[in-house]
Amino acid sequence: MSDLQSPLAVAEIDLPRVQATGTRKELAAFVYERNVPMTTRDGVTLRANVWRPAEGKAPTLLVRHPYDKDGTNGSATDAVPSVLSFVNAGYAVVMQDARGAFESDGDFTPKINEITDGEDLMVWLTEQDWYDGTVGAYGASYLGMTQWGLTLGDGPGLKAIAPTIASANWYSGLWYSQGGALSLSVVTWWNAMMYGNEEQRALEHGISTDDSALLQLRGAMLDPLALNEPTPVASHPVLGTGRWFDDWLTHPDFDEYWKTQDWSARIGEVTVPVLATGGWYDLKVHEQVADFVRIRTHGGTEEAREKSRLVIGPWDHINWSGSFPDRHFGILAAGDRAPSHIEFFDEHLKGTSPETPTPRVRIFVMGIDQWREETDWPLPDTAYTDYHLTSGGSANTRDGDGTLQLEAPTAEASDEFRYDPRDPLPTAGGALLPNLPGLVGPVDQRVVDSRPDVLCYTGPVLTESVEVTGFVELKVFVSASTVDTDITAKLVDVFPDGRAINLCDGILRLRYRNSLSEPELMTPGQVYEVTVPMSVTSNVFLPGHRIRLDVSGSNFPHYDRNSNTGGIISSEALEDMVVADTTVHHGGVRPSRLVLPVIDR
Repeated sequence: MSDLQSPLAVAEIDLPRVQATGTRKELAAFVYERNVPMTTRDGVTLRANVWRPAEGKAPTLLVRHPYDKDGTNGSATDAVPSVLSFVNAGYAVVMQDARGAFESDGDFTPKINEITDGEDLMVWLTEQDWYDGTVGAYGASYLGMTQWGLTLGDGPGLKAIAPTIASANWYSGLWYSQGGALSLSVVTWWNAMMYGNEEQRALEHGISTDDSALLQLRGAMLDPLALNEPTPVASHPVLGTGRWFDDWLTHPDFDEYWKTQDWSARIGEVTVPVLATGGWYDLKVHEQVADFVRIRTHGGTEEAREKSRLVIGPWDHINWSGSFPDRHFGILAAGDRAPSHIEFFDEHLKGTSPETPTPRVRIFVMGIDQWREETDWPLPDTAYTDYHLTSGGSANTRDGDGTLQLEAPTAEASDEFRYDPRDPLPTAGGALLPNLPGLVGPVDQRVVDSRPDVLCYTGPVLTESVEVTGFVELKVFVSASTVDTDITAKLVDVFPDGRAINLCDGILRLRYRNSLSEPELMTPGQVYEVTVPMSVTSNVFLPGHRIRLDVSGSNFPHYDRNSNTGGIISSEALEDMVVADTTVHHGGVRPSRLVLPVIDR
């Protein structure tokens, strides 16, 4: 046995009885091996940490990791159970550094090698004498994406996956929005982190002796908001280094570059059950819930369609406590995710049926701040309801005259706002990274809703509760003074004390109003009916509260600022950008409306 394969620790662990190869067997000890090598089909050595039984066989759980398998809990966030919770439940765990990351050889390029490297890891498992022939996978964020890769590969033995805060679509599920705007803050922050990891690895492995790039990247991450300021974005002084960041900016449309990475289009090939766990304020929740719908309707086997599960809580990408500076969701919001994971894997890897059937959908309903079990998604009793925009022509700011009403107004009217790229509306909450107070999650909108570039349409004070659970969208008639600009939309719960807490939001880059793949510029002054996707939520607007829609032209740095010129936005400097005057038309033959999935029980 080589030094890399030698066990560094052998632990005597009290374990429950587990089913192993058809016979009930007590597993007395597990062996921990660090940096166990595996050679891929193209000769690259990848290394894994392995927790395996000292004797006998066990079902195995895989984690494929670009963030350092030796880190705390072996996860990108606190969103998944600890390794020991799985070991104590009788599972072997294999946690592998991705190609080109930390202790694994090769070059790291996001997503490109994950299917084939996952296949090779599955084949390697079959050669281990402690492997019982059944395997699952778990992990959060990028670690969830690698699980989707496993389902699309040819590796034997895969029985189930549990991707957390992860989606199969890398364009509108992560780096760009559902409406085509660049998700600027996460793109800059994540790439600074990953490029920094690469520079550190190069120094540690003797590939480089120059630490200047590492110092620059680590220094930039100390002020992540400043990472979003440079223009042109494509000439970023810290990130424009000829790697994948440049590729992403070169492909702002949903073109073949992105379509080849869109695994959501291949969910019909997925034959194993999926336990999808996400958060209402997570940046991937829209596509993650959409992935669940896809596997329920198009999964490759009846087991995949019927046994997949969805869990959504009041969390963002990092914070899983349910507690935020402007909104606390109560003691039920946190909770232990180990039992649901172990029960799911016990059923599909060990054949142990749960004592009571697990709910297909389990969601945390905000407002009433309670967990609830559902039979399917979308909820079968969903009633998509139009809330019409109307005003006297002055909906600007929270003190304007914009209203929401169920009746379609017959009188035509409009509201205008000016979007200046040199003074974009600051991001105040939502589903994004980095995880900074006031930037992410539920935030009181009073920090921004007094600006004249925000149109506020507010419903009456409620006398009865209104539940909204599902995908939200804005269908709106707009015109602009420029050939391109953005429309943002945000659903807000206005409390009796004046707090205005955001629930979900979205953006549409108007060149993509008809297609993310084939942009079309506008004719200045012409009115267009467009749909702004606003992601997904579950909230009960309580009596005394009001439902509000906020509309604007920017949400920076959550999304990049539109230059309004119709050109390649990432290549334009701030001085090249122009001001856009945008008009929202409503009433009469232009019935602009907020479409809410109302649950009336």
